[in-house]
Amino acid sequence: MPKWTCASARDSAILGPVPARNRRLPRHLSWPLTRTDVQTALGERFAEVDELSFGGHPWGDGTLLHVGWTPVVRANYGSGVHPSRWCRIHVSVCPLPAADRAAARRALQEHVLAELGAWIDNARHAPETWTLTWHSRSWRLVAGAAAHRDDRQPYR
Repeated sequence: MPKWTCASARDSAILGPVPARNRRLPRHLSWPLTRTDVQTALGERFAEVDELSFGGHPWGDGTLLHVGWTPVVRANYGSGVHPSRWCRIHVSVCPLPAADRAAARRALQEHVLAELGAWIDNARHAPETWTLTWHSRSWRLVAGAAAHRDDRQPYR
């Protein structure tokens, strides 16, 4: 049975898994990757992903793939949900103009999915000081090549 820990993933478990190709997007938008692409590239590491989502709108900065680490800390505890049920690693695939899909898909598959796997490995084996902080990495295309940006928010 799949490991569902986030509200959106639990909702998907209730409705059944919906393939990316069956989700609704405007005709001019497309996702550069499918769930199968991500799952195949990550292999056994896919079990470490607590939530995989497909956005409905492009990000303003051109992000195509986003991964984030949400720590289980006092700030997100107390809303009636046990800390073991909070998302820790979440991956989002962002839509882009359909005309740009092929180039983006190629760049993501050739370079970014391997980097995503390494990021997940590092997150799961990180020291406590790292795990107590929100972290994320976003990938986008810059001049036809994949580029990433890391963000970190300290514990408050």
